[in-house]
Amino acid sequence: MGPLDILNHLLNFVAPAMAMAGLLVIFSRVFMKKGGRTGSFRAQFVINFLVGAAVLVAGLLLLGRDGKMLSYLALVLAMATSQWWQLGGWKK
Repeated sequence: MGPLDILNHLLNFVAPAMAMAGLLVIFSRVFMKKGGRTGSFRAQFVINFLVGAAVLVAGLLLLGRDGKMLSYLALVLAMATSQWWQLGGWKK
């Protein structure tokens, strides 16, 4: 496997975390108009992406393969919790 193949596999592995990180930040700004914005778009995106990538790696290590629905469930829950925490939901 060449370097481009490895890069392709890595990008496809983290694609769900990247897409969800962007959608979470965009939709939180659209639907949570009264919520306090504690960080910039980029900062929230990066934090959500790192949380999502860590969950996907943990799912790969614990379950033995990528793409299990349990990994994706954990991805959704972890990233939603991360976005909630960034918006100050824990203060209420």
